Amino acid sequence: MATTALTGFSMMSLLSLGYLTWDLMSPNQVENDTGRTFGGKSPIPHPPHIIFILTDDQGFNDIGYHSSDIRTPALDKLAADGVKLENYYIQPICTPSRSQLITGRYQIHTGLQHSIIRPRQPNCLPFNQVTLPQRLQELGYSTHMVGKWHLGFYKKECLPTRRGFDTYFGSLTGSVNYYTYNSCDGPGLCGFDLHEGESVAWSHSGKYSTHLYTQRVRKILATHDPQSQPLFIFLSFQAVHTPLQSPREYIYPYRGLGNVARRKYAAMVSAVDEAVHNITYALRKYGYYQNSVIIFSSDNGGQPLSGGSNWPLRGRKGTYWEGGVRGLGFVHSPLLRKKRKVSKALVHITDWYPTLVGLAGGNESLTEGLDGYNVWPAISEGKQSPRLEILHNIDPLYNHARSGSLQKGYGIWNTAIQASIRAGDWKLLTGDPGYGDWIPPQMLPGFPAEWWNLERHTEPRKSLWLFNVSGDPYERFDLSEQRPDVVKELLARLAYYNRTAVPVRYPSEDPRADPLLNGGAWVPWVGDEEEDNWEHIYQKKNKDWKTKLKLSKSRSFFRRLNTRMMSNRI
Repeated sequence: MATTALTGFSMMSLLSLGYLTWDLMSPNQVENDTGRTFGGKSPIPHPPHIIFILTDDQGFNDIGYHSSDIRTPALDKLAADGVKLENYYIQPICTPSRSQLITGRYQIHTGLQHSIIRPRQPNCLPFNQVTLPQRLQELGYSTHMVGKWHLGFYKKECLPTRRGFDTYFGSLTGSVNYYTYNSCDGPGLCGFDLHEGESVAWSHSGKYSTHLYTQRVRKILATHDPQSQPLFIFLSFQAVHTPLQSPREYIYPYRGLGNVARRKYAAMVSAVDEAVHNITYALRKYGYYQNSVIIFSSDNGGQPLSGGSNWPLRGRKGTYWEGGVRGLGFVHSPLLRKKRKVSKALVHITDWYPTLVGLAGGNESLTEGLDGYNVWPAISEGKQSPRLEILHNIDPLYNHARSGSLQKGYGIWNTAIQASIRAGDWKLLTGDPGYGDWIPPQMLPGFPAEWWNLERHTEPRKSLWLFNVSGDPYERFDLSEQRPDVVKELLARLAYYNRTAVPVRYPSEDPRADPLLNGGAWVPWVGDEEEDNWEHIYQKKNKDWKTKLKLSKSRSFFRRLNTRMMSNRI
């Protein structure tokens, strides 16, 4: 269970941050107040079957109840009959969201605070972390994962079946072809990536992944006895990540959409919607539904370059603006005490770990030291969330903002460093948060690439922003100059969190990972007996001034050339 860790905050500073909308309590007091009981007793007579569905790159505006052009009747119905989470936060890219879900810890506490785990990096979820499925196994659950892993696989110890899942069926890397399961990490560095347990699943090539993963979930439900053992299924869809691929029948209903990427993207979302409908039907058919909890979540913001939309939020995937970190989420369950609600409770993806362990009957000792909170009373009963703030991230390796400095951070924090935190109503960003424009839904078939760079640079380059995201969710009014008192408090919080951070794990790529050296597939390439060396932080070396000059001159050219497509590779 996380602690509030409000060291150094005065009562007045908490008021200024909007914290004191409720009495300050310790985490234990919060849980007692919300009626949550630990000590090995679940608030539900029998531990529920848990189905966690994670979609990839689905934007805030890419679900029926937020969108006017994408139809998701199954998801809309589940959300309407459950609890919609409209103050729910995730991470801006794939690996960080998955790591925080699986560990209940911020990236700074696992060493994964920079970028993603690339296919050739000898890196994975740290072995000292007890994962959510491992905790659920301890509590008697049968645990299964289907879909995208993206938490490293350089050793067999890293594989899902070694990290708490009884079975695994899916892809290990970040992006694969939906039919061939071919995954590339650069020119000539391609390999097959579909796995059954710890073996390569060559025989399933040619089947559309959304359908294939749905069939596997239904098979698990059909062959398990719901009365004998509680079930945890983590369905991590590859969809709707690029490449934009779907069966033709899903594209036809969107033939009126002029933007081709949006049309294909919408078709992929519809395929996911149908998959969720079929899984929900199977839950009812095989006797799970009445004692089940279905959680739906996106993993990061949408990528407008590939058909996604976060409108009306600012920014996109790979950024710390709301469009990158504000997630789609809802909970559907007959076990909810208050249904058909929209929840404004502050919830973060790290909260699922202690919440699900609590639902499974785990006691408080199983969630000590986590950054997440048990938010079930807030979701099920409408009580206030125990969460007061969210550390979006501190990334010391990301390109430092040229305009940032310790001086601009009042001597508290170097604003050149990419970081973001939300506390109460307030959100602070420092460094380079990423592309920060507001991108409306795509109505045209296409337009010049230069249009993507028409970001509103109406003021000198900045390295610090402050928003009241409760009153200004679209981040249009920067209040950093009007409220230096709040800025200083949040900079102090960043400094506090930074003192708790572990070294960044971001090793150089290993040529031994090349699929050509491993039978044509992406598989573990390092023996479990080979020792790791995590004593060093993998810093990006500073370029000399000539290199900097060349980069500066070529920057505008490459922006036009690839319109920052790097974020699309992630």
